[in-house]
Amino acid sequence: MNTHNVNFLKENNARHMFHPMAHPADSLANPPRIITGGNGVRIKDVDGNETIDAVGGLWNVNLGYSCEPVKKAIAKQLEALPYYSTFRGTSNDAVIQLSYDLAEFFEEDGLVRAFFTSGGSDSVETALRLARQYHKIRGEQGRTKFISLKKGYHGTHIGGASVNGNANFRNAYEPLLAGCFHIPAPYTYRNPFDETDPEKLAQLCVAALEDEIAFQGANTIAAFIMEPILGAGGVIPPHKSFLPMIRKVCDQNGILLITDEVVTAYGRTGAWSGARLWGVKPDIMCTAKAITNGYFPFGAVMMSQGFADVFEGDKSGAGAIGHGYTYSGHPVGAAAAVACLAETQRLNVAENAAARGTQLFDGVKTLKEKYELIGDVRGGHGLMTGIEVVSDRKTKAPIDKERAAKLQDTVWDNGVMIRISGPHIIMSPPLILSEDETDQILQALDTAFALVQG
Repeated sequence: MNTHNVNFLKENNARHMFHPMAHPADSLANPPRIITGGNGVRIKDVDGNETIDAVGGLWNVNLGYSCEPVKKAIAKQLEALPYYSTFRGTSNDAVIQLSYDLAEFFEEDGLVRAFFTSGGSDSVETALRLARQYHKIRGEQGRTKFISLKKGYHGTHIGGASVNGNANFRNAYEPLLAGCFHIPAPYTYRNPFDETDPEKLAQLCVAALEDEIAFQGANTIAAFIMEPILGAGGVIPPHKSFLPMIRKVCDQNGILLITDEVVTAYGRTGAWSGARLWGVKPDIMCTAKAITNGYFPFGAVMMSQGFADVFEGDKSGAGAIGHGYTYSGHPVGAAAAVACLAETQRLNVAENAAARGTQLFDGVKTLKEKYELIGDVRGGHGLMTGIEVVSDRKTKAPIDKERAAKLQDTVWDNGVMIRISGPHIIMSPPLILSEDETDQILQALDTAFALVQG
């Protein structure tokens, strides 16, 4: 990139756009880093500095930044058919192939049908809408409510924001969708029960769900939605008993179970899906992100046979789907997903995610022994590791913004890109990460904590 272009980019950085999840004034005062290249697990900024991307884009670049099969599939599809809709009466060859491949991939999860979207927020919105419609087809008109977990994240559409369990994504946009309720998350570091035993906490949270169902009335609830491992909330893995207990409670009360796997599907957890990690079959699964390795905006909502049967067996007309997106089943996105799914399986990235995830998790636990700034370390299931940074371990007071920013910048300066969200360092590197690259992440963290803690 020549100097003229570099100067232009820096002069115009954040001047003509609002950045997601940022205050516009802060973006102007502290312009974001300008990323201009990527290769493997590394990204390059406008000044030519290269860093390991320990966030994997936004949890989505599982195969790294130079996955040729996906790039070639996109180019080939652009030549053949750059766009056509899948609305009533038309389809395309790429999306038909993808629907077949996904049914095979998720067979073990009991999921047999797909509805295609443009991304994760779309997938959640679709799942919520279809859940309500499912009950209406069956004659249970009153089942309209949703229950979810505090600390959970489900995107930014009106429905997703309503079931989100973090006030940061809700307060500025309220009032949101009526009929959405939240129970405590199985978050051992901070919970209203002051319970640190994961199994006991799981039981308490399930009891809270049962209490909420009894209070609301089971016949008013459409679905329970959760991430198998909470991601944006700080990487919060529940005890292995939690999701199976949730499944049982949902079955006992006629409530659909939606797993939001926009982050956890396609190998991130060390299993091919988060539901499979915990041995549970959901009624609906939301996926996106890694389905195209982030190279094309795309998502898929997967549905069980029993769920699909209600729609396909309807004779009244209530099963007609009055929902869809201009880009549902986009042929370029579908072609990218077909290639990405094949490469994901060929490389067996779930196995590498489990190995490197264990290495990263164990390494961060060692850092906790050295640095009082580290209050809690969470992970151990694939390449999802969270560090909760505190100013005082005894009180668990979160780290202040200035020190958090210094910590983030120091890690970047030592060759690793991380993000700090509130007090949380959330790491989700590409699933092709090597052993040496994992060590480099740990070394950058070590250096930064030593400097900031002093």
